[in-house]
Amino acid sequence: MSTPDSTLPTEPTSGQTTGQDPTFADLGLPAPLQAAVDDLGFTTPSPIQARAIPELLAGRDITGVAQTGTGKTAAFGIPLLAALDPRASVAGGHVQALVLAPTRELALQVAEAVESFATHLPGVRVTSVYGGSPYQPQQRALRDGVHVVVGTPGRVMDHLERGTLSLDGVKFLVLDEADEMLRMGFAEDVETIFGQAPAKRQVALFSATMPPAIRAVAETHLTDPVAIAVSRQSSTVSTVEQTYAVVPFRHKIGSLVRVLATSDADATIVFTRTRKDAEEVGAALVERGTAAATISGDVAQKEREKIVERLKSGALDVLVATDVAARGLDVDRIGLVVNFDIPREPEAYVHRIGRTGRAGRTGRALSFVTPHERGKLKHIERTIRTTLAEVEIPSPRDVSEHRARRLLDAVGTRIEAGRLDLYTRMLQERAGSASDAADAEGTSAPVEGGDDALQVAAALLALAVGDDGPQQRAAQEEHERERAEAKGGRTRETHRAERTERDGDRTGRHPRSDRDRDDRGRGIRRPAAGTRYRISVGHTHGAQPRGIVGALTHEGGLSGSDIGKIDIFGNFSLVDITRPLDDADMNRIGRAHVAGKALRISVDKGAPERRAPRTERPRTDRRPARTA
Repeated sequence: MSTPDSTLPTEPTSGQTTGQDPTFADLGLPAPLQAAVDDLGFTTPSPIQARAIPELLAGRDITGVAQTGTGKTAAFGIPLLAALDPRASVAGGHVQALVLAPTRELALQVAEAVESFATHLPGVRVTSVYGGSPYQPQQRALRDGVHVVVGTPGRVMDHLERGTLSLDGVKFLVLDEADEMLRMGFAEDVETIFGQAPAKRQVALFSATMPPAIRAVAETHLTDPVAIAVSRQSSTVSTVEQTYAVVPFRHKIGSLVRVLATSDADATIVFTRTRKDAEEVGAALVERGTAAATISGDVAQKEREKIVERLKSGALDVLVATDVAARGLDVDRIGLVVNFDIPREPEAYVHRIGRTGRAGRTGRALSFVTPHERGKLKHIERTIRTTLAEVEIPSPRDVSEHRARRLLDAVGTRIEAGRLDLYTRMLQERAGSASDAADAEGTSAPVEGGDDALQVAAALLALAVGDDGPQQRAAQEEHERERAEAKGGRTRETHRAERTERDGDRTGRHPRSDRDRDDRGRGIRRPAAGTRYRISVGHTHGAQPRGIVGALTHEGGLSGSDIGKIDIFGNFSLVDITRPLDDADMNRIGRAHVAGKALRISVDKGAPERRAPRTERPRTDRRPARTA
């Protein structure tokens, strides 16, 4: 499976030349789409884009042999949007364009990419439908009206059978990763979906290879298609040290925090597969005291520009991003790239690590690989012709040592600055009391209850780096258990946890979205309730507890200890905040965003018959869900 990274590349890919390359302005894009491309900061199309976009804009069907990393998502996404009629009614599930993708991850990312190209097409709506997720939000979106549906064949079939999706008005149909779809057994579903679409429609078929089965689909369902094939980019940056670490899924957040805590890189980018993952990882970092920002398809262009400027200026050191959101990101300060989720295709890997090692600098790339993903790592290594070195995740002891050494390195400078007499006197008094006690006992060593100067200095250093003793030992022991699990392979419990995190549980709810859960599945202990506030984001907007906490702490200026219980409803959420808020706090928090929507905070006045949060409601759909 692959992800639509590098959709609008700025660097030449394999088979792309420089000097006489066409620009996007040469492709004849409609003004709103050209404006969107300009907003993203891209000028030169990739080979697949330069060849496919003009043909699709002219109304031709195409077959494209291209992998991820060649820019194929924009190659069909931009012409797809050009074919839409925003004024035509799409209510009741009558969509105008359908993109079929083999997996939920790819469907989510393609939908995000298409949305980013539609920013100057007011009223155009895009949604994704896929298995392992509740039907009701998807049904509501289709009922209210969307122009573009990106979905897996199984879930698209389910909506067709339920009557919540109609293909009568489809003008543009895309098969992305067609060979993967057929390999996964979706051939019959694809045939049925094509059969329900109008005979007069435009089709773009993309596949990594063109075996006889794919050729048969093209001959049956495409009209005089233009065949396009491009080579793939398979080289990596020579100035980047490439490493990996085996990390079980539920230990990823803790591992990431320790990697960042021991990194000497000026700035770091953390890559995730989906925008939901990016928001949750970013919020989790903020909860743990790391100053991080997140960019994804939900971040408005102006806000994205502000975040990138902060990254360039040094005001921000950690950025969490999706592949699509990081397109065109060129920041010399980036010294470390962390693949929180290992990309599924080598081209995505090449694109990600290319964010570091720029402008003559060296960089480092670290990929988190769960025990069951070793095969994907080997595939990347074979393609890029490079063997990644395995490294250990820093332990809590390593973090303390790193922080302590940085403090000790600064001691000389602080001594030169002077004005230490107050602290010297206090240490002398402390050491003097210990010495007097030792003399009284007739010993040369400090007695129980006494401290010598070295002990005091060591204790101060431990406190300064956050090592309070017993808790640090427990954290170190936990790290040793994590290492043993990573080295020893998966236990049955590990396998079940990773499979559930990957695919969602049987209720269709992703475990990361469970309310008040941390990355290891334990309940977060929240402080006692203070004042209950209402914020104007809920399930329908994609709000999650971690996203809300991240917005309140990162943008709203609160600390994690200020935030109590969070209840998420359909169109709003309720949050207990333990400290009083003044007008400045309310204004600042009200301007914070979750899932692209302002919080608009106010004191909750209660309601006589408030419905329970949706996360607590039992599933009402008794029909077995078909998953992709």
